[in-house]
Amino acid sequence: MRRLQLLAFTLVVLSFVVALAFYPTMPDYLASHWNAQGTVNGYMPKACGLLLLPVMSLVIFLLFLFFARADPLNKNISKFIHHYDLMLAVTSAFMLYMLGLMIAWNLGYRFDFIVMFTPALSVLFYFAGVVIEKTKRNYTIGIRTPWTLQSDHVWDQTHSVGGRLFKVAAVISLFGVFLPKIAIWLILIPILFVVVFVVFYSYHIYKKLEKKHVLHKK
Repeated sequence: MRRLQLLAFTLVVLSFVVALAFYPTMPDYLASHWNAQGTVNGYMPKACGLLLLPVMSLVIFLLFLFFARADPLNKNISKFIHHYDLMLAVTSAFMLYMLGLMIAWNLGYRFDFIVMFTPALSVLFYFAGVVIEKTKRNYTIGIRTPWTLQSDHVWDQTHSVGGRLFKVAAVISLFGVFLPKIAIWLILIPILFVVVFVVFYSYHIYKKLEKKHVLHKK
């Protein structure tokens, strides 16, 4: 098992250990969902509430392992496997952090959930940008449009721009810490813009390269 892959697995196991360790001290029903204002608006039985995030982490871990092998372009994944594992490790850390927030709240600690949640999400977005810039054409991770999947040229140019935009979106979302009342918009609007932009950008690059007759797969 690779180093970052092992780190991700350790974080997944740790999330189960933490959930089980705090199980006896938790109320029968846990606050498990917060709205855009940071107010609790959802509860779950404690067994489901405590195990939901660890189970999700495990499923994500297993899916990453599966798709790294099953992807028809898995040879390309091997070209950026360090960053592939990095995304898995960061995601696992994010899930463990969210579990910690939920446990702390249900132990009676009170804090602005949005202020605590936003930096972690910003870090996740930022590392997504880092990883996106390094990806090679595949069906598992990245900006997979009909045009990026047709050409390495289109893929590389789209991901170079898309990765930088994701990092900018991460920085913008971080301002939600200081402006919690509009944090949800500082998160959603930049990300939605990036998602829509890269779709049209990939199409634009595809057509541009097609006209120059340099469109081909490697």
